Amino acid sequence: MTERDWNDDSDYDDAVQKAERATRFGWAAIAVTTGVLGCLLIVLAVVCVVAVMACVYVVVAMDY
Repeated sequence: MTERDWNDDSDYDDAVQKAERATRFGWAAIAVTTGVLGCLLIVLAVVCVVAVMACVYVVVAMDY
């Protein structure tokens, strides 16, 4: 019939290991995506501040 014992949990252990790997990969993907979006948000904020300062400089320079 079958060569495996009735309490053989190897299939269950394999499934648990695959699920743990998928979970780690998912959390790593979430962390990387969050980090990249955070960096892009910081870059966007810096660009906006530079643009505002350039506009203020142009307005002040026009008065002289």
